[in-house]
Amino acid sequence: MPVDLNLLTALDALLEERSVMGAAERLHLSSPAVSRTLGRLRKLTGDDILVRTGRSMTPTPYALAIRDDVRHLIRRAHDVLTPRREVEPATLDRIFTVQCNDALATSLAPVLVAGIHAQAPRVRLRILGESTVDTGGLRQGHVDLELGTGRPSLPEFRSETLGHDSLIVAMRPDHPCGKNLDLSSYAAEQHVLVSRRGRLTDPIDDLLAAEGLGRRVVATVASLTMALRIASRSDMLVTTTALISRPVVESFGLITRPLPAPVPAAPINCTWHQRNDSDAAHAWLRDQIRAALSEICRLTLPTG
Repeated sequence: MPVDLNLLTALDALLEERSVMGAAERLHLSSPAVSRTLGRLRKLTGDDILVRTGRSMTPTPYALAIRDDVRHLIRRAHDVLTPRREVEPATLDRIFTVQCNDALATSLAPVLVAGIHAQAPRVRLRILGESTVDTGGLRQGHVDLELGTGRPSLPEFRSETLGHDSLIVAMRPDHPCGKNLDLSSYAAEQHVLVSRRGRLTDPIDDLLAAEGLGRRVVATVASLTMALRIASRSDMLVTTTALISRPVVESFGLITRPLPAPVPAAPINCTWHQRNDSDAAHAWLRDQIRAALSEICRLTLPTG
């Protein structure tokens, strides 16, 4: 038989006030309405709940026995219908999974892990590399956040652009183009592309074609680290992002020059599934990602 859960609220008020009039004032109802509700409760439970003793009313033994249970149920219902929107990092115990390319992971991981560990020592972080295919990790709940240049097209996903990163060209220090890199000399050199799907062209090739130019892509590799390793041992050029890629570029002892083409800065997008929109812990994680990226940009901006 269906049970009207509003009866619990009335029962809680009656047991607390021990008065139909007091319960009515507490519930902002009329005394006759609460009196009818008490009648329903008596019929449903088979117990008088409250009985008159002189000018007051006294709970029955059954009413006294269930009073704490009723109050607990009311509190639990309130917690369910009004979830907390704040999180306490010090006590947060959760595993988060973030997916991004190797360059972003290399820059992000040290700052993000340190920041999260300092605030939430019980939180564990998994940073996964990009897959060569769309795995549906966000939809399936295997991944909490994806970071990259792409944005989702389906309405079930949420996305936020956290910043932009201009494009540069990485090369070995004594490269012939190191002192003078214009669009023609850029196109004339050999290139290594970074593509998780193994593509041999990207939007830069369209730009060059519009100028009547073309470049020779010698290889496409899955990670920036691999591409920069090739560039460090050859005259091949690697086009990448300035801020996010800078730690990896510097680790190979390479120099960089601005991309000699009017290409928009690459966006850094954060994407998650809509089911996590109002989750306080997930919102906290997104705040940590924003703070970490802001710190990375501050640390890697050129000083002169």
